[in-house]
Amino acid sequence: MIDFFHHLMQEFELPLKNPVLVFSLILLIILLSPILLRRINIPGIIGLIISGVIIGPHGLNILAKNSAIDLFSTIGLLYIMFIAGLELDLNEFRANRNKSLLFGLFTFIIPLGIGYPVCFYLLGYDFNASFLTSSMFATHTLVAYPIVSKLGTSKNQAVAITVGGTILTDTAVLIILAIIMGNSQGNLNAEFWIRLGVSLTIFSLIMFLLIPRIAKWFFQKLESEKHSHYIFVLSVVFFAAFLAEVAGVEAIIGAFIAGLALNKLIPHSSALMNRIEFIGNSLFIPFFLISVGMLVDVRVLLSGPMAWVVAASLSVVALTGKWLAAAFTQLIFRYSTSQRQLIFGLSGAHAAATLAIILVGYDAGILDENILNGTIILILVTCIVASFVTEKAARKIIVESEDNQDSLIKQNGTSNEHILFPIANVANMEKLLEFAILIKEKKSANPLSILTVVSNNNEAEINVLKARTKLENYAIQASASETKVNIIATIDHNAASGITRISREIMADLIILGWPKRTGFMDKLIGEKVDHILKNTDKSIFISLLEKPLAVHKKIIVAVPPLAEHEKGFEHWLGKVAKLAQELTIPVQLYCNDVTKKAVEKVLKITRISAAFSFTFFSDWDDFLILARHIQEDDLVILVSARKGTLSHIPILENLPGKLEKYFPLNSLLIIYPQQFSNSHVIERFEDINAEPLSKGIETIQKIGKGLGSIFKKEISE
Repeated sequence: MIDFFHHLMQEFELPLKNPVLVFSLILLIILLSPILLRRINIPGIIGLIISGVIIGPHGLNILAKNSAIDLFSTIGLLYIMFIAGLELDLNEFRANRNKSLLFGLFTFIIPLGIGYPVCFYLLGYDFNASFLTSSMFATHTLVAYPIVSKLGTSKNQAVAITVGGTILTDTAVLIILAIIMGNSQGNLNAEFWIRLGVSLTIFSLIMFLLIPRIAKWFFQKLESEKHSHYIFVLSVVFFAAFLAEVAGVEAIIGAFIAGLALNKLIPHSSALMNRIEFIGNSLFIPFFLISVGMLVDVRVLLSGPMAWVVAASLSVVALTGKWLAAAFTQLIFRYSTSQRQLIFGLSGAHAAATLAIILVGYDAGILDENILNGTIILILVTCIVASFVTEKAARKIIVESEDNQDSLIKQNGTSNEHILFPIANVANMEKLLEFAILIKEKKSANPLSILTVVSNNNEAEINVLKARTKLENYAIQASASETKVNIIATIDHNAASGITRISREIMADLIILGWPKRTGFMDKLIGEKVDHILKNTDKSIFISLLEKPLAVHKKIIVAVPPLAEHEKGFEHWLGKVAKLAQELTIPVQLYCNDVTKKAVEKVLKITRISAAFSFTFFSDWDDFLILARHIQEDDLVILVSARKGTLSHIPILENLPGKLEKYFPLNSLLIIYPQQFSNSHVIERFEDINAEPLSKGIETIQKIGKGLGSIFKKEISE
């Protein structure tokens, strides 16, 4: 018994050494601290940092800094930078790259300009120490980025330019660190500059040319191996971090570049992105925040007045410099107060790069202990301030954006959007389900309804049970991306009738169908089932043939017929195409006439869509295949069609799906039939009039006219 208690006391001897007990304690802190502090409106990030202070070697000494904690902390820091690069809206970033460059300049020069005189004249340090310390003020770590990611404001322009400015200023500061170290060691010569330039060039070529090609090949070849995708992504992140260190910059730059390199291949709403964020936000990033707290030694403030002066000076200069940079950015680009606060909050926290600079300078004898201790206090102060400011600003931006978009959401009906996804056969269903998840409106309370229709015969009930079991697999796939799913297995005389009936029962806005197989009659693609659905529903219908994983597409080609802007579903399908382009981070090329172009531009301006749209004038629908010269193998080709008798319908549209399938066998294809006005919009006294004979007669006359025209052309040429 005595031996047992002795063994127990050894296990709980401080600092804890048992790896299982250490890991259990950290997981308990990760679980409880955000929950407890949320009740008093303190961001969870602060709770983790304060917990690190309490349990760290300078607090209660429950945990000591060891290799395991350092490893998880490093992973967490790299994860923050990687997710920032991955979530960056590249279209927004490209459109605002000059703004990012200017903000990066402000957030670099202003803190540096304030910091150097303070360190040199007020604190009395020499040139190297003053310049190195003041360059530390220019850095910032995106400690508060998980807040904007969680609240869904990561796509805001203020976030895009701040993240862009982060990579610019941190790279510049870390290069300055290398220069100062070389200067202090007397190695600042031509060889140093050549080596740095060559290594950074090779690193950039590997990350932006080689890695995306390898990733694209991997995702195509191992499309069904979902777990392998995550392992592959992790390996790329750490390999990039290692390459960055070899190139002479910090590992965090490599992780951020890895996020940029894989940005286009990992859609934001995909299951893979959900796994990356879930594991990072649940485990690795909290580990990093706790380790930041473990660095803080509050007792340094008791070592004398100089420690107080240095700590206070560094903290005030750091926060003032970042606030002024945010204020100048707001003034020049006319941002709102909330956006200024968001920029300040995101750029105000100092942790990783700051600590790296100070530790390197301290180890080299350039900086003294007062600067080191003052910097650790600065890290605690700036992380707390940045977390409060970022959360408050992000919540304000959400409220402002919701107020601005409220009327538009009601107008387009996206707040209660309901997508119906009927499954007829298993082939390519995973890709279609991913497509449905990507274009689904996340704010909609309605789930994605997956439907299968069973024939009404003696075995109908047994077949319904079998169908439900099969649909469970698709529900699991959808749940991996946190998409709500409703499984429907119904009995009907045929699939088309079942789909039509269910679409009315659940009041679906959009029906996504797989590409029908050819049946050989009249060489016509749109078969009886699809034709029945088109005639008996007024919903938007997307017919998809996805030959490749969505993430590997490079461009979306959209052919829009004249008068398409007058269809009821015009804004709806345009919004879905834009959302798909945003998720895949690829441009959209529209082929349409000038009137349609103006209508599209008007919608894009109202909705503030950041997807990159370009326009090419196109009107020769009789020679539609002339577009083939503009279509590449990796393009997603979309044809906006129309039902018979509608305003934008032209006879040539009926033959185009078959031509697309024949002449573009390697391309992914999508046919869109926009939503129509329902029968309630038809004036009652005209309900008995059937327009079908009239439309058929007009089509016949048009065909005869074209035939006569070709005969006369032949005679003239002869």
